[in-house]
Amino acid sequence: MEYDPIKRSLGTVFNKNPFLRKVFYRLLDLLLLRAWHVHKELRAWMKSAPQNANILDAGAGFGQYTYWLHTKSWIYNILSVDVKDEQVADCNHFFKAIGADHVNFQIADLTKFYSDDSYHLILSVDVMEHILEDVVVFKNFHRSLKQGGMLLISTPSDQGGSDVHGEGESSFIEEHVRDGYNMNEIKEKILSAGFSKVEAKYSYGTPGKISWRLSMKYPIVFLGKVPKIFGFFILPFYYIIAYPISFVLNFFDTNMSHNTGTGLIVKAWK
Repeated sequence: MEYDPIKRSLGTVFNKNPFLRKVFYRLLDLLLLRAWHVHKELRAWMKSAPQNANILDAGAGFGQYTYWLHTKSWIYNILSVDVKDEQVADCNHFFKAIGADHVNFQIADLTKFYSDDSYHLILSVDVMEHILEDVVVFKNFHRSLKQGGMLLISTPSDQGGSDVHGEGESSFIEEHVRDGYNMNEIKEKILSAGFSKVEAKYSYGTPGKISWRLSMKYPIVFLGKVPKIFGFFILPFYYIIAYPISFVLNFFDTNMSHNTGTGLIVKAWK
């Protein structure tokens, strides 16, 4: 299953004007369990972060995490990068339209991008599973962080993070170059890149697995099999039933510790 055509369709709908894009961001915040986990970690980071922190959103995609950070402080300096020029252009247009001069989007390849000692925080959400040369990127992240700066990563684990549960199965998301990280593997790779401390924990435990299927997998599979106009008409009625269940499951997943899970939340410090 390829996400990109679905994402492009959604982007076309919600890029009509700034209000619709804000609605889109809000929907992503509500629906995506990874956003719940990432927001929780960002809130903890903000308690001790500099008021005018420099932030890199590495692999920003639609820009939803950049927007969330922007709403928390207008004096954060945020650079968001992505390899897809159309997404960078859309995001620059949106943030300019809402007067967010402290936010800038650029086209960049993370295997080549770095800026020495520049950032208090680097955020990378659902990116590393797409990049084969991951250690190169971790070294670039380390080089780009200020001393004491933090790297926050959300990525699938090897416990079924790409909806792969056994040998011979293919990823639900065909754009992934790996089916998920082993927790010890990613910690070792990050430490080898020069980081002084790494913490990792599982996300998408039992509640999250159920929620992901209800809120993401089944709707995306459905959209891939029916005409888009019909699919977008039906989905709101589906979510009226499914989302209250997913909301409760997301709450429990975010506030529980998990012995295993299909996602990983990784924090590292320079």
